[in-house]
Amino acid sequence: MENQLAQLKQMTDVVADTGDIDAIQLYTPLDATTNPSLLLKAAALPRYQPLLSAAKVWAQSQSDDSSEQLNLMVQKLNVLIGTEILRIIPGRISTEVDARLSFDRDATIAQAKRLIALYEEAGISRERVLIKIASTWEGIEAAKALEAQGINCNLTLLFSFAQAAACAEAGVYLISPFVGRILDWFKQNNSDIVYTAENDPGVESVTKIYNYYKANGYKTIVMGASFRNIGEIQQLAGCDRLTISPNLLEELAKTTAPLEQKLTQANGKSEQQKIVLDEKGFRWAMNQDAMATEKLAEGIRNFAADQEKLEKLLSEI
Repeated sequence: MENQLAQLKQMTDVVADTGDIDAIQLYTPLDATTNPSLLLKAAALPRYQPLLSAAKVWAQSQSDDSSEQLNLMVQKLNVLIGTEILRIIPGRISTEVDARLSFDRDATIAQAKRLIALYEEAGISRERVLIKIASTWEGIEAAKALEAQGINCNLTLLFSFAQAAACAEAGVYLISPFVGRILDWFKQNNSDIVYTAENDPGVESVTKIYNYYKANGYKTIVMGASFRNIGEIQQLAGCDRLTISPNLLEELAKTTAPLEQKLTQANGKSEQQKIVLDEKGFRWAMNQDAMATEKLAEGIRNFAADQEKLEKLLSEI
């Protein structure tokens, strides 16, 4: 019997949720994704020190302003690490825009274009890159504009059906609904309920989104993310893509029980009527969803904090 990681790869595109090249080489995913938290961890690894130095030298050649140099260093480091990862995976790398731009449509677009330009200067075509953007209204609008210019996007920090519906209508390439963080919120706010893989609210959210997309013919890829255990992954087997951390990839690789495909495009059915949200409708829907509002804000704050830690680390080399 093949292990569950091998079985999963037959029904779902597996993405590595890490910037660690050694882990990516070990588990041979299709794609890989990074964020400020993962980059901060990667930057502390000895093998990445030459990339940090290269990013610093390049940034200093671009500007005399110290704050601008730091901003450019982070972007260049993103691209240097992404380029290294692309040498060993067949698919795409997701590279994130500064979380502090999450409520600025135009600045998000500008930084996305800069990242794509840096990849193209390194000989990497834009078809191998996804620009990762927080699923705020401004972020979704930025992604809509970028997609129209041939720059594909990964909308992250997605916790609600309203976010997913707006992303689909905007024509974004891929969304990353967060499973584990949804579960975290429900555990914290409903301590009397015992959650299992079968009643996991994060799994239920992704399943609803997946079926809604397939029932309505949306092309946007659903990539479940932020898993707390392999039970969540098992319940979403068959989802378009799943981005999984190295520790859970290892656990799947050590598990040999048969893996049942839970989601299929052919069986995608939804009782949810197709919805199209304008800005007012989107903001009201988010306002009515305490979990999504709180987790989106928390995610942006945490990514921004790690971005600042990364900048501090780079300023000291």
